[in-house]
Amino acid sequence: MTDLSTGEAAAYGDRDPDALARRAGERANPDRDQHFLVDDRVLDRIPGYLPDDADASHLLEIGGGAGALTDRLLAAITAEDRDAPGRLSVIERDGTFAAFLREEFAAAVDDGLLDVIEGDALDVDIPPFTACVANLPYGVSSEIAFRLLPEGRPLVLMFQAEFAERMVASAGESEYGRLSVSAQHYAAVEIVERVPKEAFDPQPAVESAVVRCTPRDPDYEVGDEAFFLRFVKALFTQRRKTVRNAIRNTGHISGLDEPEAVVEAADEELLRRRPGTLEPSAFAALAELAREHGAPTEV
Repeated sequence: MTDLSTGEAAAYGDRDPDALARRAGERANPDRDQHFLVDDRVLDRIPGYLPDDADASHLLEIGGGAGALTDRLLAAITAEDRDAPGRLSVIERDGTFAAFLREEFAAAVDDGLLDVIEGDALDVDIPPFTACVANLPYGVSSEIAFRLLPEGRPLVLMFQAEFAERMVASAGESEYGRLSVSAQHYAAVEIVERVPKEAFDPQPAVESAVVRCTPRDPDYEVGDEAFFLRFVKALFTQRRKTVRNAIRNTGHISGLDEPEAVVEAADEELLRRRPGTLEPSAFAALAELAREHGAPTEV
């Protein structure tokens, strides 16, 4: 945006979300999983949820839309307290909005601060990034999150509240499941803000939540990460069964040739429990036992 009285580019961080949408000339389409965050107070807070020691030299945003969060992220990477300006990459699949972002933030593009990548975040190559802040399309939020989590970078992501609650759930809680174990394998996850549906236009049918994912090394080791995640997935398909029966019934999912051998090698007390009561470390130990005794096959 340019100040017509001076011809100079306006500062970033205070663009009105509704005015941006009007200038874009196209409303968010809920049929395309588009719900624009329009509450200025929430938009202003979101970049601040990055960990204090996060490297913000190359931020990533997925789903830039009309640019309200993009504007706040550009303010974050050009703040006066930074040693040098950073860089922002935005992935936007809607061609109309991608073109608008390049036009609205033409000065940032020209200055090398902004790169707009037109394409689906599930298909395009994710550019190198130091941290990601995004209001994700909810229909594909799980797939996108699990493209980002293995990168080991700080993430601040908007999800449906129910999805966020499953991400942060602990063993024994009703929301605890495959998503909880898998997300917490990569990061410490926490809900930092709950966002009402009124903060969006058009309003989604559900409440939302901002989740911060701070990368960390888990307090356990796995010899084969792909098998570990597959094993967790398999057992949670039988979450109402005992671990004993879950192992026996899901060899075709986990890829075990000899599930009975795993049962024979495992601790009896562990076998009597249900998957939803196992801490991630217990899943890891059981997965390593399964690799040793069950001869996982390639799947």
